[in-house]
Amino acid sequence: MRKYIIAILVLAAAATGCKKDWLDINTNPNSLPTASPNYVFTNAATTSARVLIAPNELGSYWSGQWTQSNSYILSSSIFSYTFTNTDFNYWDNLYNNLQDYEYVVTNADANNQAFLKGPARVMKAYIFQMLVDMYGNIPYTDALRGVKSLAPKFDNQEDVYENLLALLDTAIMNLKANSFPGSFKSSDVVFAGNTTKWVKFANSLKMRILIRQSRIPGRDNDIITEINKAVAEGTGFLGAGEDMGVNPGWQPSDGKMNPFYETWGYNAAGAVKSLGRYPRLTKYLFDELKADNDTFRLKRIAYAKGGENTNNPGVSAQPELVSNYVGVPFGAGSGYTAQATSYVGPSVLVKGQYNKPVILMTAAESQFLLAEAKERYGASVTIPSSSQQYYEQGVRESFRLLGATSAQATALLTGGATEADWAASPNKLQAIWKQKWYALVNFTGFEAWTEYRRTNYPVTPPSISASTPPPVRLYYPSTEKGSNDANVSAQGAINVTTSRLFWDVD
Repeated sequence: MRKYIIAILVLAAAATGCKKDWLDINTNPNSLPTASPNYVFTNAATTSARVLIAPNELGSYWSGQWTQSNSYILSSSIFSYTFTNTDFNYWDNLYNNLQDYEYVVTNADANNQAFLKGPARVMKAYIFQMLVDMYGNIPYTDALRGVKSLAPKFDNQEDVYENLLALLDTAIMNLKANSFPGSFKSSDVVFAGNTTKWVKFANSLKMRILIRQSRIPGRDNDIITEINKAVAEGTGFLGAGEDMGVNPGWQPSDGKMNPFYETWGYNAAGAVKSLGRYPRLTKYLFDELKADNDTFRLKRIAYAKGGENTNNPGVSAQPELVSNYVGVPFGAGSGYTAQATSYVGPSVLVKGQYNKPVILMTAAESQFLLAEAKERYGASVTIPSSSQQYYEQGVRESFRLLGATSAQATALLTGGATEADWAASPNKLQAIWKQKWYALVNFTGFEAWTEYRRTNYPVTPPSISASTPPPVRLYYPSTEKGSNDANVSAQGAINVTTSRLFWDVD
């Protein structure tokens, strides 16, 4: 796995500060920051967009959406599942990122910036849930305390999930009580100071937390209660056109562009990055899209073999015939070079478009969560529309984000294909899961892997380079064991193929 190197500014001796990038506002690594919270929030949100590229990459592989081209040596840690606690350390960057949001929450009132407390708390909930979904039990109540807790105790993962619902309740209360002054809206590089959209994002995160637990026996009553509470709040959920993305004003300079574009696309001079030839879309993904007669999204998710015509940005170098969209069997170690297979597509990578937002949650996902909630719980939840309506809106939101047309979405939804056309789908939950899996491709791969672990659907082929079952979680990183050994050891022996997280029932 390639390393994403983020230099960290240290808060005193406790490693709690802002990152050194072009938005950094602290200069002395040995003193406590005195930065205005609005600057810290801007930097923290931008850092979230950067550090989440790596876990989203891993999730894209392990959910069966991406694999690698054979123009590179096969990554055994990813495709043979032979990794250790020195691989996939997302822990350090995410906790460092959380510390910045905590700084905002702690210092907002004293700086007359109470309007930042709600967004910072929502982002804390977003990051903490990801940490649980990676590692299980994590430090939560004892975390982010700096020198007051250098070896924080771990909380049970179920308890963290419950605390995140309360955290989001507090965030929503903060958001509804404190609007952004016009002079500070530019500090919000997510929703430009639109607190209504922040509340919708918070409610959508609640729905993600609740639906993640929906297959656990005995949880239905509590989940129904919390869903109805979110609906009763009244603001709603991320809807038409309301993707949650980060855009601080990416600049046409190396190190300052959209990090997805800069990792998998081009440098500031327009030259293809070396890793731009690395990720390939899987043969399974292409086969499923073709079977569903969903070639509209196929041509937006991927370029035809050979990639983009750099003299005609956004268009494939080869004719955009279905036969020219060539996927790679997951984990194949030979026979599928970069030029002979399909690149990540124009919905996310077009030469010169370095300034798109980095998407952290799509409106499509929000709608599919509502569809599943209504399909599972029916009249017990006060969600106003039907599961079919939310499902079809989720598909339409996916088409919109990819750049496909509404007419194309309608053709898919009425074309009679199982798990595309609602009426033709005998298993409605599987249809929802399948369409959500499509909608997450290229955007939020970690969520795709997490949902794959929860639902076991679609049934993607295991890596052909592996002799062990796919992982169901990550190891605690060696850095945490080195600094907090007693608490890490207290979690017991971790087997990454059998130590399932609490919501992963089978």
